[in-house]
Parts: sequence; C-alpha cells; structure tokens
Amino acid sequence: MGLKIAMVAGEPSGDLLASRIIDGIKQVQPDAYFTGIGGPNMLSRGMQIQHPMDKLSVFGYADAIKQLPSLIRTYSSLKNNLMAHKPDVFVGVDAPDFNLRLEQKLREQGVPTVHFVGPSIWAWRYERIHAIKKAVSHMLVLFPFEVDIYRKEGIPVTFVGHPLASQIPLKPDRQAARLRLGLDSDARILAILPGSRASEVKLLAPRFLQTAKQLLEHDPNLQFIVPIVNEKRQKDFDEIFSGIPVNNLKTFATTDTERPIAWDVMEACDAALVASGTASLEMALFKRPMVISYVISPLMKKLMEWKSGQLKPYVPWVGLPNILLNEFAVPEILQDEASPENLAAACINTLENTAYIQEIQQKFLLLHESLRQDTARLAAEAILSAAHSPV
Repeated sequence: MGLKIAMVAGEPSGDLLASRIIDGIKQVQPDAYFTGIGGPNMLSRGMQIQHPMDKLSVFGYADAIKQLPSLIRTYSSLKNNLMAHKPDVFVGVDAPDFNLRLEQKLREQGVPTVHFVGPSIWAWRYERIHAIKKAVSHMLVLFPFEVDIYRKEGIPVTFVGHPLASQIPLKPDRQAARLRLGLDSDARILAILPGSRASEVKLLAPRFLQTAKQLLEHDPNLQFIVPIVNEKRQKDFDEIFSGIPVNNLKTFATTDTERPIAWDVMEACDAALVASGTASLEMALFKRPMVISYVISPLMKKLMEWKSGQLKPYVPWVGLPNILLNEFAVPEILQDEASPENLAAACINTLENTAYIQEIQQKFLLLHESLRQDTARLAAEAILSAAHSPV
C-alpha cells in the first residue's frame, strides 16, 4: 500500500475541494490511499469513507449543541481509528471546530497535519490562531491576504488559490447554461440560492420567496431558478414553497457530482439573491451581479457573540466578494434589514442597472484572475512535503 492519507471534509463545498486535492496527489503518487470522512466526490475518487460527511454538517453553535452526542461519537470513532492505524499525513478540509481538535491529537502523536481553508480568524475570534499553531503543521489558504496572518504567527503557510477559480471559466456561457437547463434564452432570470443547510433554508427561503412575489409585481415576466443540493433540502424547500407559492419558479436538483447543478443555475441567470457563503464567491466567479443576504436566529446570534467575545466581525463585510475586493461592491442585506421590500429593491438594481452590472463584472474578472492558481498541484505538493517532514 502507498502513502496513507486521512482526510475530513464536512460539507458539500469541502467535499468538492477535497476531491480536487485527491486528484492532485494521485497525479504524483498514484498508489496513495485515502480514508476518513467525506462525501460523494471523495468517494468517487476511491476514498474509504469511515463516516458520511452529513455527520458533521451542522451550522454554528446552536446546531452543534443539538447534535453534540452524534458529533462526539463520530469524533471519538475516527480519532481512535486514526490513532490505532496512523496515517502518513492528515488533511482537514475546513470544518475547523472538528478538524483542529483532531489535528492537535494526531500531531501530538507524531502525525503531520495539514489544514486546508483557513478559519476566518480575520473576521471572528482571532485568538484561535494559538490553537491553530498547536494543531497544524502546514496551513493551506485560499486567499492571498491570509498568508501574512499566518507568517506573522510563525505558522508554515502556502497560498494555493481557490480551486473554484480554475474550475469555473473566466468567460461563462449564459446561453449554453440555459440550453442545458431548458430555459428561455431571452428571459430575464433571477437565481435564488437560500443555502445548503437546513437552518439556512428554514430562515432564508421564506424571505427569498416573498421577495420573488414582490419582484413579480414589478416584472410579471421575471423568472426564478433555484438549485437544490440534495433530497433533504428539496423536501425542506418544497414545504416552504407550498405555503408561499411563486409563479415562474423552477427548482433544479443535483444530478452530477462533477458539476454542481448550482453552477448551471449561476451561469444561466442574469443576477442572484444568495445566502452569504461559498455560493457568493461562486457567483462572483460566474461574473453575475448579486444581492447577498443572511439571517440567523436570535439564539445563534447570542451564542456567536458569547463564543467570540465580539458583537460584530473585525471586517465590515460578510460576503466573500466584498471581503476580497475590500469594498461594498455587492449589497449585503442582513438580519432585520432583510425584508422582502429591501431585498426586492436591491435585486431590481442588479437586474436593471446596466452601468453597475458592467462595473461589477469587471471587478469580478480581476478577482477571478487573482484566485486562479493550480490549486490541486500546489496543495498536493504541500501535503506530500508535510508527509515526509518532521512534525
């Protein structure tokens, strides 16, 4: 058996990122063996899945508390297995609350650890850098500005770019995407992306659907497309949609793990109403204007403030496009401000303001070029180097 690499990814975006890393490593070391926690993309690369990633798919502190017994069982089971059968290197993909704890235990036992996707310490809880320094042999970061943060703290770090920037074309093809989805080539289309987690859909979908109803009063011919990440989210969305029906709305379920259906939706639309998170970055890479929104429960908000010791992030933005552009290039309408009226007004601007659309597309192109690296190769080189280096 070749090099043994343990990996953990906790949600669909991490599963996709990790699968690209596996591809990169196999190009250099074809007999490498992978085991751990992951999803369908990692499974398709031949990884041994000890636990499905759904076990880790929780959203923030409130969900984590509810699922704590299951999380503890999963953590203990994987930790005991990896302690008994030590890998040559461990790679944690995002999921910092789970992975950093596991990485520290493994590193104490002499296992090199690599963490891919730095926690957003530049926004919340910078003090986590001390736990990272204990747990991580090498940090792989997606964004250029993160390198200085880790270097300053003496943590080995490599900027590998964002793999999505290499997978998404610099020049998206709207008409080809519409043809794949069976959409009218001349229609004005707004994509609605309320998130991939149950809690996100529960809190955001009702507001987004009410927004769509208001937009139809402004433009009765406007069409809406909604990507659905899995059957569970389809059920969650359908339940909400049955109480807030919207004309001209189509949902699209994921059918191809190689290309998320959300990408076709993003490429096909004219603009989007999107939950803050990875989807907002993907939308920027597809050069589509958007309105970013997010709502968390009062309990979640209090827990975040308590856990972080902060009332708000260190940076003034929540959306990744704005953080990377260092400006409010994209509207962010959050919490109580996220009324259907406010969201609809912002969406109308992203659909109809030609000068703004052209300006934001140019900014997104420059952003895309800055993140476009050979991520799989760079990550693979760093991981294989860590595997052969002293801890």
